[in-house]
Amino acid sequence: MTRIALLAVAAPLVLLSACGPEGSSAPAAPAKPVHVLTDAEKATLLAALPPPYDQGDLENGRRAFARCRSCHTIGEGGADMTGPNLHGVFGRKAGSRPRYAYSNALRSADFTWDAEKLDHWLQNPRTFLPGNKMTFPGLPDAKDRRDVIAFLKVETGYQPPATPAS
Repeated sequence: MTRIALLAVAAPLVLLSACGPEGSSAPAAPAKPVHVLTDAEKATLLAALPPPYDQGDLENGRRAFARCRSCHTIGEGGADMTGPNLHGVFGRKAGSRPRYAYSNALRSADFTWDAEKLDHWLQNPRTFLPGNKMTFPGLPDAKDRRDVIAFLKVETGYQPPATPAS
C-alpha cells in the first residue's frame, strides 16, 4: 500500500479516536432513552387536562405548532434555537431557561408560564410583553391556541396537579 493510501485510511481513524472527552479512552455514556408517548397515553393526558384544554384537538395543535418549529424544539433535552426549547415550560418562570439569551423584557418578567399566560402570549406576543424579541405575529384563532396549548401540555412533560384523595 502506498504511503498516501495508508494516510487516507489512517487519518479518519486518528480523527475519530480524538472524539469524546479530552484524555478519555472510555466510550461516551449512552444517551438516556426518550419515551415516545403512545396514542393511548396522549389521550389519557389530554383527558386529565383542565377545561377547555381537555377538549383540545392534538392533531390540529400539532399542525398549528408547525409554525413554531422553525424557532422552538419541544423534546426533553432539545436544543435551544432562535427560541428556547419548550420542554417543561408549564410551571417555569418566564425567562429562566438556563443558557438561553432572553430579551430584557422576558428576563425581568415576573410570572410563571401557565395555560392562561401562554394563551395571551400566543394571541399576540408583542402586545402581551412589549420589548420581547419574538417576531411571531401570533395565533388569532382561539381554537388554534387552545389546541396548541393542549398539544404542548401533552408533548412537553406537563404533569397535571395531583388530585387530593377524598
